[in-house]
Amino acid sequence: MAIKKLNSYFVGGIIICFLGAVCFSTKAIFVKLAYRDTDIDPVTLLALRMLFSLPFFIFSAAVSSNKTTNVRFTQKQWIAVAAVGCLGYYVSSLLDFLGLQYITAGIERLILFIYPTLVLLISSIIFKIKITSRQWLALLVTYAGLIAACVPEIQGTGAGENFWKGSLLILVCALTYALYIVGSGKLIPVVGASKFNSYAMSFAAVAVLIHFFLTSSYSLLDQTAMVYMYSFAMAIISTVIPSYLISEAIKRVGSGNAAIIASVGPVSTILQAAIFLNEPVKTLQLLGTGLILAGVFMVGQKKQEEI
Repeated sequence: MAIKKLNSYFVGGIIICFLGAVCFSTKAIFVKLAYRDTDIDPVTLLALRMLFSLPFFIFSAAVSSNKTTNVRFTQKQWIAVAAVGCLGYYVSSLLDFLGLQYITAGIERLILFIYPTLVLLISSIIFKIKITSRQWLALLVTYAGLIAACVPEIQGTGAGENFWKGSLLILVCALTYALYIVGSGKLIPVVGASKFNSYAMSFAAVAVLIHFFLTSSYSLLDQTAMVYMYSFAMAIISTVIPSYLISEAIKRVGSGNAAIIASVGPVSTILQAAIFLNEPVKTLQLLGTGLILAGVFMVGQKKQEEI
């Protein structure tokens, strides 16, 4: 009976992670639609996304803190949660929104999705975890796939300054998100998935809004209805819902397995980009996507994963 319950808990985590990855994959679509249909700039769009998201995170944080089982954060945990949250959803999101001005949603998702390989490298450097020969092969396969997927983009539009600028921004975004995954993987088992996510996202949202008010001359109250529509949809579908789903999934299946399951993300983005943005899907891009997914699977696969 205990095994069945444990398996149900694990399988539930897989389903939760799958849904979270699909929801997250819609973010690039909403951003590209907003850029296409409005004159919104990246910082204002990101600020609106976080403004609409913040009430949900504050409410959830209050609920988590008022539970009888709640254990207060230590000073170090407060700092860690704030730092990890801002890194993952302030710095990473800002770089992502800036990069999406220059490259397609499909390429953005493929570059961003190499973050599990960066998690592997970061863990090796920081925690001295040995990289096996199989994992080195996985890294080679992943980056070969990324190059293959980018070739049609370069051939179609030319490897101009904007393409490389956008690609570099997304690559750094992937690095900062990898650091977020490493940090959250350490904090979630200690402080709890929901509580961590609520506070981490709240800190990130406040950081984004501070950035906006310090650097932007635009108003959040004087935008078109379409801007608000895209921002609100992004806040709920691509931010609030998947952030809790992914945090819960990491708790249930571990960050390594969560990275594997999230492999659906790039495929979901490519399909949605073809449907809603009319982005072409080329054979070499599909081949590159397959190699990236194979490499990520090999990276995330562990010899034993206790459930």
